[in-house]
Amino acid sequence: MKALSPQQTGKYASWAFAEARPVEDEVVLMARDRSAELGITPVSEGTASVLTFLAAAARPQTMVELGTGAGVSGLALMRGAPAGAVLTSLDPDAEAQRAAREVFGADGYPSSTTRLIAGRGRTVLPKLSAGAYDLVFIDADLLLLEYHVTEAARLLRSGGMVIIHDALDQDRVPRPAVRDASTVMLRDVGNELRDNATVWRTSTLLPTGTGLLLATRV
Repeated sequence: MKALSPQQTGKYASWAFAEARPVEDEVVLMARDRSAELGITPVSEGTASVLTFLAAAARPQTMVELGTGAGVSGLALMRGAPAGAVLTSLDPDAEAQRAAREVFGADGYPSSTTRLIAGRGRTVLPKLSAGAYDLVFIDADLLLLEYHVTEAARLLRSGGMVIIHDALDQDRVPRPAVRDASTVMLRDVGNELRDNATVWRTSTLLPTGTGLLLATRV
């Protein structure tokens, strides 16, 4: 393995420092433990912190999450969102959703504000109302990302935000020689969010965790 340059080592140290900065409480740690038991990789500590910050800044009343997992990311969004916000979270893994339901309940969120649906995006998303949501968080199959982003554009109100997890595809996206299908998909979607001014007002890419790609709806 090629040794890191001093500059690269410094950048990694800064990234690691930022990732380690959040202090997580017992409920979040319970969600992470349940994730490990179920073989699910949740969003990183830094990513969860950014999700909470974004939800606090955007103040979404209605949110959609693709990829419930054991509730780590959903909990991060709900903690940032204003009181009364509703999260609709999709995941084909019913066992994971049961774990997430326990996590949300332990944090005091009633089932009326955390709507968990056991199903895939292609099945459930078309049934959700167009222009009815303020935020869409995508943590699902990267090979279906183009479809999920198209649906997110349909679901979002003007000014609504889409957030895509693992946007750097485990650090493969910045390496031009890597042509894996998921990597190419992320590059294409990133270009679409940046360049399609008729649909997306603004977009940015954050190196937090394994990457977060964000855009706001026109």
